[in-house]
Amino acid sequence: PAGRLPPLSGRVYGRRWLVLLLFSLLGFAQGLVWNTWGPIQNSARLAFGFSGWDIALLVFWGPIGFAPCFFFMWLMDKKGLRVTVLLTSSLMVLGAGLRCVPVSDPEIRKKLIHSGQLLNGLAGPTVMNAAPFLSTTWFSPDERATATAIASLLNSLGAAGAFLVGPLVVPPPNGTAHLVSQGSTQHIKDRIEAVLYAEFGMVSLILSAALAYFPSRPPFPPSVAAASQRLSYRRSFCRLLSNFRFLMIALAYAIPLGVFSGWSGVLDLILTPVHVSQVDAGWIGFWSIVGGCVVGIAMARFADFIRGMLKFILLLLLSGATLASTWFTLTCLTSVTHLPLTTATLYTSCILLGIFLNSSVPIFFELFVETVYPVPEGISCGVVTFLSNVFMGVLLFFLTFYHTEFSWFNWCLPGSCLLSLLLILCFRESYDRLYLDVVVSV
Repeated sequence: PAGRLPPLSGRVYGRRWLVLLLFSLLGFAQGLVWNTWGPIQNSARLAFGFSGWDIALLVFWGPIGFAPCFFFMWLMDKKGLRVTVLLTSSLMVLGAGLRCVPVSDPEIRKKLIHSGQLLNGLAGPTVMNAAPFLSTTWFSPDERATATAIASLLNSLGAAGAFLVGPLVVPPPNGTAHLVSQGSTQHIKDRIEAVLYAEFGMVSLILSAALAYFPSRPPFPPSVAAASQRLSYRRSFCRLLSNFRFLMIALAYAIPLGVFSGWSGVLDLILTPVHVSQVDAGWIGFWSIVGGCVVGIAMARFADFIRGMLKFILLLLLSGATLASTWFTLTCLTSVTHLPLTTATLYTSCILLGIFLNSSVPIFFELFVETVYPVPEGISCGVVTFLSNVFMGVLLFFLTFYHTEFSWFNWCLPGSCLLSLLLILCFRESYDRLYLDVVVSV
């Protein structure tokens, strides 16, 4: 009946914050489980007999998990957010459970842990790509950027939390492996297993909450754009590949974020030649991610208050990233530049770089959606995230051949940031989704 139709301006529900909380906790848990082993790699080598290749592969299961990301994009487009979230959280519970299976055979235990990390990596496409889809489905136009920032950045915050949880719970080895007593080894193994059980319990609790309540959409849409018809899965890819402006901004996102992800993943190796310990490298990574989350949410809230400023915000963030990465690279070339190489300068430049790049992620996501509307949010963000993982994989592939000297790796950072800045400068922004919400609602 016409009298029951919602107004064109849309309707928002208080339960939207509960939906956002559950999704954000899922992303936080996925990042925490993915980064379990890096901060405690020395203890894990002793307790489970992991090699350097095992530690690297445990981390690399995350990017590998993006291989079926197009399936998850299709599932989100066809079946909605509830089915996608329940499948994703089920994979995470299964993966976290496999890591806890008490098998005495060390080789079988290794395989179970690797299988668990792979299943957790398969959850990456959903927790990293679905944030704009969730914000459009549940939030009004003046809250969308903030919701996107919270939902997308909590995954990184979970990875940062692993830098605290692991070292605080798991003690480091008391020296080399042949000097550590069997009792100490067993104690370390017990503490690692306590972390694994705790993470399994947290993921299981999130799945139970999602099963109890996580609807695909509200009874009435919050905006005109949320209620509008979107392109089909096939037409969406055709639209994206033929849209030159989207390809520009996709490269502007994928190149620097892919390079930065690969660079930060081996940050301890890069900082070792300049006499920075593994503990200090971990703290640098932690504070850069936390700072990026705080600044990213603040920038997204600013974008909600002052609409149509996404390009300007990205120009500011990428300019800061270019300057910070150049400062870090020149500082490491002490024999050429003679700049002071201190712990304070390395901390400051690395943390600023992480803040500028990590906080740009939700702003990029919102600009993707505005540029290619009416392409579904999950498809557009999924394509660029997949592209970012491709660039990261290519960079790490070259690192396997040129790993004795890292100056070329450091120069990739300011080069990628500068290229992204130039692409954003040449980009002509448009706000088709926002225009529909504002003009049609009025």
